[in-house]
Amino acid sequence: MWRLGAARALPAAAAALRGVRGRREGLALRCRPGTGYKHLIKEDDRKTVVCIEGNIASGKTTCLDYFAQNTSIEVLTEPVSKWRNVRGHNILGLMYQDASRWGITLQTYIQLTMLEQHTRPMISPVRMMERSIHSAKYIFVENLYRSGKMPEVDYVVLTEWFDWIQNNTDVSVDLIVYLQTSPEVCYERLKRRCREEEKIIPLEYLEAIHQLYEEWLIKHTLFKVSCPVLVIGADHDMQKMIEKYEENRDQILNPCNMQHHL
Repeated sequence: MWRLGAARALPAAAAALRGVRGRREGLALRCRPGTGYKHLIKEDDRKTVVCIEGNIASGKTTCLDYFAQNTSIEVLTEPVSKWRNVRGHNILGLMYQDASRWGITLQTYIQLTMLEQHTRPMISPVRMMERSIHSAKYIFVENLYRSGKMPEVDYVVLTEWFDWIQNNTDVSVDLIVYLQTSPEVCYERLKRRCREEEKIIPLEYLEAIHQLYEEWLIKHTLFKVSCPVLVIGADHDMQKMIEKYEENRDQILNPCNMQHHL
């Protein structure tokens, strides 16, 4: 089903931004709506970015594994290992233990590492990413703020950073594949896979994340979605999901005639 919607600079972030490159061949200028920043784009060698979005335990890994094993596209998983070991500190684990204290720390680092994912040179005509810098802000930062675990000043600073990134570099997306799952199914999967940091995640947290995804990608009441969204029901077992990926393979790998980008 298709849905069409819309401090100081960290040295590492600046380095990542300097590495930004256009993704087409032949000359054309693209100016992001609402800004004066122009990107030099290359027309002939069009490259595509597809982001797999969904709740915790929605089946993103199964989806990524299917396309990694059955196609020649570039697949980038979330850099969770970095979040678990920032020079010896597991800030992902710290955040789940005390979100009010460590939420801003984790989300600042996630914004940086997801920026690195978006801006690294592409090695294939199609890149598939697990989540994106957009969902980091629109879902997980937003959840911390709404739940009262992130002070407004922290939320505003992260928003300023995010807006600057969007206006000054290319973190565009050509297609979002939303794995739509019920929080209850995610919770059961979460308990079965027994990842250390996830043992303390309550059902209420998954319900809140689900609601934000629905507001963003289905109802379009949260933030603008400016690229197509392919919604795939993902409450099924692994075999059924693989069949669904096979059915939707061409649409996912060839989201042609895209006019707008995140």
